[in-house]
Amino acid sequence: MARYPSKQLFSTYYAHWIHLYKEGAVRPVTLRKYEKTLDHITQLAPNLHLHELNRASYQALLNKYAQTHERQTVMDFHHHVKAAILDALDDGLLVHDPTRRAVIKGRAPKAKKTKFLSLYQLQLLLRHLHLGSQPSWDWFILVVAKTGLRYAEALALTPADIDREHQIISVTNSWNYKSSTGGFQQTKNPTSVRKIPADWKLIHQLTTLCEGKSADQPIFVPEGKRVFNSTVNDILERYCTQLGIPVISIHGLRHTHASLLLYEGVSIPSVSKRLGHADTTTTEKTYLHIIQELENQDRDKVMKHLSQL
Repeated sequence: MARYPSKQLFSTYYAHWIHLYKEGAVRPVTLRKYEKTLDHITQLAPNLHLHELNRASYQALLNKYAQTHERQTVMDFHHHVKAAILDALDDGLLVHDPTRRAVIKGRAPKAKKTKFLSLYQLQLLLRHLHLGSQPSWDWFILVVAKTGLRYAEALALTPADIDREHQIISVTNSWNYKSSTGGFQQTKNPTSVRKIPADWKLIHQLTTLCEGKSADQPIFVPEGKRVFNSTVNDILERYCTQLGIPVISIHGLRHTHASLLLYEGVSIPSVSKRLGHADTTTTEKTYLHIIQELENQDRDKVMKHLSQL
């Protein structure tokens, strides 16, 4: 193990680090994020050598990146780079940790699109759907709205995943829609493999929709064809515009599903399990604003109760 500062280019080290530790260990979509980080390092600091990394040079790299990115994106970049730097430190290629006490800057965030619909707005949308006898994007929208599935998870649903007797939808795979050849792939994380209770009406509709179809073939992906999330998002945008409700994405329907459950008093652990989050912390962070609003309502209820004692 080396115990002296390395003089190789930092971009070269980072490329080798990705190959050594990330290839084959993370999902392709995650690997592409690390490769994108490498592209930024190569562009912003092409002549930065590993032994030149100190707090000042590292902060300068972050500052350059922050000029064109929002603060949260800079934070993600920092975490990707820091992981490699800490390994270099452990291997003796660096003497000190240049990421210590780094300051995260960034551009002001853009105005965020609406993430979820109200119950009334969702009801308007679902009543607007054209549900025929064959699988369609309208059916897909209904499934996501009623289950909270991720886009790739809903694409991977097969007739075998619909348990009519127990009214359960099983999530066992996701669909690699970003690949030109498609195909099943692992879910986002181990906890994403789950069984989702569904209402009897949706189960009956899906069972009818799947009649005569192969048990192991995706319900919503035509055989031999590629699908794009922009297709269903365009349909959603058109429907929302026609109805005069906020325009949301297909992922926004997942947020809508979770938000409405929380407002109805469903516990955070139950919502987290239904969404397939790695832990409840993810759920709490994603829906912090709703949780805080519910806590305020709870406080009012407590005060009202105490005043009656």
